[in-house]
Amino acid sequence: MGGVADNDAVVKETKTKPASRYERGTRSYTMSRIRGKDTSIETLVRSYLFRRGLRFRKNDRRYPGHPDVVLPKYHAIVFVNGCFWHAHEGCPKRSIPKSNVEFWTAKLARNRERDARQQATLRDDGWNVIVVWECELGRAVREERLERLYGQIVGGGADVGTDAAGMDAVGTDAAGSAG
Repeated sequence: MGGVADNDAVVKETKTKPASRYERGTRSYTMSRIRGKDTSIETLVRSYLFRRGLRFRKNDRRYPGHPDVVLPKYHAIVFVNGCFWHAHEGCPKRSIPKSNVEFWTAKLARNRERDARQQATLRDDGWNVIVVWECELGRAVREERLERLYGQIVGGGADVGTDAAGMDAVGTDAAGSAG
């Protein structure tokens, strides 16, 4: 009977230790394998636009930020942003890794600032810049967002995709104040 109690103690010990998602040293390797183009969300947006009859260039290096979709006929540029990598404010998919928090906070802030500069440059050059966020492409809201994207392109409507907090891609609210 003493053996059963010993086994219970071992089981309890292993249950209380938090399981690490990555072994030490593998997180850096895993993050380095993530590529910046032809992601699943980009492919989803591009295939939708192609089915709707729009023709475009993808990841065009001639423009700041190497836009995911460039539609010269409509003078429109589409960025398909991942909520984590582009620090989407107010989004549940945006999170900071638990280790090396200072590094990740600074990196994601730099990404957001760079995006704002690049999009401002494109707007100054007369482009209609549209941002589609990863969270806007969830199954429940995907069709509605893609329809709205199509309208923004062909109608030349609103030039900015807003996020859940009402902030546009540059980080200003509808009144134009920084937030």
